[in-house]
Amino acid sequence: MNRLLVASGLILDPVTESVKTSDVYIAEGKIIAIDHKPDGFEADQTIDATGLIISPGLVDLCARLREPGFEFKADISSETIAAASAGITTLCCPPDTDPVIDEPAVVELIHRKAATASHANVITLGALTNGLEGQLLSEMAALQAAGCVGVSNCRRPVANTLILRRAYSYAANIGMTVFIEPDEHWLSTGGCAHDGPVATRLGLQGIPVSAETVAITRALELVLETGVKAHFGRLSSAHGAEIIQRAKERGMDITADVSAHQLFLNEMDINSFNSMCHVMPPLRSQRDMEALRKAVRDGVIDAICSDHQPHEPDAKQAPFASTEPGISSLETLLPLTLRLVNEQVIPTYTALSLLSTQPAAILGLNTGVLAENRPADICIYDPEHEWQLDTSAMRSRGKNTPFTGWNLRGKVRYTLINGKLIHSA
Repeated sequence: MNRLLVASGLILDPVTESVKTSDVYIAEGKIIAIDHKPDGFEADQTIDATGLIISPGLVDLCARLREPGFEFKADISSETIAAASAGITTLCCPPDTDPVIDEPAVVELIHRKAATASHANVITLGALTNGLEGQLLSEMAALQAAGCVGVSNCRRPVANTLILRRAYSYAANIGMTVFIEPDEHWLSTGGCAHDGPVATRLGLQGIPVSAETVAITRALELVLETGVKAHFGRLSSAHGAEIIQRAKERGMDITADVSAHQLFLNEMDINSFNSMCHVMPPLRSQRDMEALRKAVRDGVIDAICSDHQPHEPDAKQAPFASTEPGISSLETLLPLTLRLVNEQVIPTYTALSLLSTQPAAILGLNTGVLAENRPADICIYDPEHEWQLDTSAMRSRGKNTPFTGWNLRGKVRYTLINGKLIHSA
């Protein structure tokens, strides 16, 4: 039995909002005590966490690991190594792989590959419709039985609202959460940037805010009617956040997240046709960015995710509109969120809750909390360590990031999964 002691670290508990210097005692993959030494406990391994913060392992609500189907970009092994180095202990994989996650065999393949890699827990969302084609409902019950924690159609359209309503009803009947990436396909198709003055000046086809808000409004009406539990992912606009806030005030059982990059970048960052800033949904106005920060501060947005999308170099080396959208963002998730703390947008408790406790609750997991008898999925980081992002030092195979050269604060020193030391630096 592997017994591990994490000694003299500063525990910031996002649940109780308490701070204390303490020891964490771990055995058989679980936290067995905090503060007091259990009778007869002798550590096989001790981690000196003096001057470091002990937090729950981070839970990332959206990370594309590129396997199966896109192994030329990255794979489960490479990206879970990157996740561990960033303090992320659980990754949620959307169903737009190849083949699509619309049958149990694909779920089992991903779980088996992740278990073999053993660097992070990988959980999956199943497809809402077969092949994500928006025509036939998937076998959600079978996907649930195989281990999927929810269903999604990603950004693929379900044109027929009756089919969408039936899908939500099916998910509600079996107790599955629907994960919605709000996008009105016919308003966004062909676009690559926010429909605003920058896109007009650069001659790029714009995507209006209504592509997001129309989709949110349509989904909310069906959620209200079917009673399905829903999560809205990757909000990008002030109006989108406002609609979510009003729905919550009406008592709807919904949650929402935002990508970390949407809180630091806006349409001005594509001024020089910087393809590293080509993301979907697009970077919107300064006003939208500031509104998203406010929504995070006010609790309208429940979680911050990486929206990790690693690419091979060629995918970003073309005219802006022809490049593939997405950022390799696992390794900047924690330091960017901590930057919100340094900029006094949110306190540290909230930052850690947005990255661990709340996303774990959204996914229905037993992680994201530092407490006795919970899994020992733990991130231990140095809050004062300053460093500069260098793509050559990134663990992810995708080096596509607009944050190259940014000065960041907060460095992960140790990552534990089920009480096992996975990463140390």
